[in-house]
Amino acid sequence: MPDTMKALVKMRAGPGLELAEVPRPVPGQGEVLVRMEACSICGTDLHIFNWDEWSRSRMRLPRITGHEGAGYVVGLGEGVKGVKIGDFVSFDSHQTCGVCRMCRTGQAHVCRDFKIFGVDVDGCFAEYAKAPASSVWVNPPGLPPEHACIQDPFGNAVMAALDGEIASRNVLITGCGAIGLFAVAIAKRCGAARVFAVDVNPYRLELASRMGADFVFNPKSGPWEAAVRELTGGLGPDVVLEMSGHPDALQSGLSVVRNGGRVMLLGIPPGAVPIDLSRDVIFKGVTLQGVTGRRLFDTWYTTSGLLANVLDVGPVITHRFSMDDFEIGFRLMAKGECGKVILYPGRSTQSMAAG
Repeated sequence: MPDTMKALVKMRAGPGLELAEVPRPVPGQGEVLVRMEACSICGTDLHIFNWDEWSRSRMRLPRITGHEGAGYVVGLGEGVKGVKIGDFVSFDSHQTCGVCRMCRTGQAHVCRDFKIFGVDVDGCFAEYAKAPASSVWVNPPGLPPEHACIQDPFGNAVMAALDGEIASRNVLITGCGAIGLFAVAIAKRCGAARVFAVDVNPYRLELASRMGADFVFNPKSGPWEAAVRELTGGLGPDVVLEMSGHPDALQSGLSVVRNGGRVMLLGIPPGAVPIDLSRDVIFKGVTLQGVTGRRLFDTWYTTSGLLANVLDVGPVITHRFSMDDFEIGFRLMAKGECGKVILYPGRSTQSMAAG
């Protein structure tokens, strides 16, 4: 095993990442070392690449980025249980404390002392990565690496869609990035009556249709709320999954959801968003729920079952690159001209071209 490796590193303040040769990590107490097979680029990674206000306030540099990945266990630290050499594993991005009230009562996904893989600690955009054994998931045999590495964001969509009744419901999804697209497929496959998808990007609306959306709407083409109400018998959707973080989408979702409906908030707004609580929440009896991460590890069992036996997420995975070509993937993400972008740390541009 080499002593050094290639990794995508945020070396210094400012836009961009660097592909650098760095020391290979050594697993410590309770940690595993993973040889990476596949990673996927997340919106968080794009924030880091752009070095926006959130990144500047949160990160300490240098830092190996990336938190959505899968690979094979090649090293074990002292005291590791439940994971062995050769296991094919995926990472959960939240590394929790394990001892706070939330961790001890089934709410570890909202631990107040968690660390984010690739943000607070070195991540998986590398040939090797280490992580606590308690934060990896052992995959079933035969799961493609491209599917194994997207379970973290797919789990967000599972939690948002299925943390309440979905069968026979009319479901509105605002924002058709990768998590929104996953949510379209989950809602439809799990029995939603109709799935409505809203986005300003025609490329992503086409993907939403491929993933099972019954109706798609582009706000740039004009108001869409009246059409959704008409298609739901004048009531509005039973469930709204807000995945975009855009203030207009949030306000429209609250306006159109039926009385007594459920609104799940996963998209991160750029700042404070004004809401008419009396009109759109209290007097309508609407349930609002924030979604962050996945229930550890309850959501992972559902995620694993859906990916193994129920859903084809292939259409969402639109681009594949060697890690050498990471900048192409980030440019596609910035333009919104992609679904999920996969990077392969152990493969060269030449080997990718050769298939």
